[in-house]
Amino acid sequence: MEPIIQLTREPLNRDALVAAVSHPSVGGIVVFEGVVRDNARGKQVRYLEYDVYEEMAQQQIATIIAEARQRWPIERVAIAHRFGRLEIGEASVIIAVATPHRGEAFEACRYLIDTLKSTVPIWKKEVATNGEEWVEG
Repeated sequence: MEPIIQLTREPLNRDALVAAVSHPSVGGIVVFEGVVRDNARGKQVRYLEYDVYEEMAQQQIATIIAEARQRWPIERVAIAHRFGRLEIGEASVIIAVATPHRGEAFEACRYLIDTLKSTVPIWKKEVATNGEEWVEG
């Protein structure tokens, strides 16, 4: 299966992503869902704004998936990330990974989210009650 990569302003659909990676051949599906919280570094967060360099982000996410597939037997994978304004409680990123066994799915999912956060051109601005600030995502 070709990986699913979504960059969108629309709310993310966790159930659809899990359904997309589900298959009788997989024994483990791990989902990571990052959500907007109401606090960060001692500040009261009102909402977040994400910006993305879409073309480069698509390419880099595809590269990260290819690297993960070299390390783990990933059969199916979906990565979706929102951009624009996100309210408290909304999902900003969802990663669903399906492998033959659970351990591989956990390891691959952790690698995907950690690498995405550190390398893909997606930026986050926290809008708090006492100002706003671009921060690492």
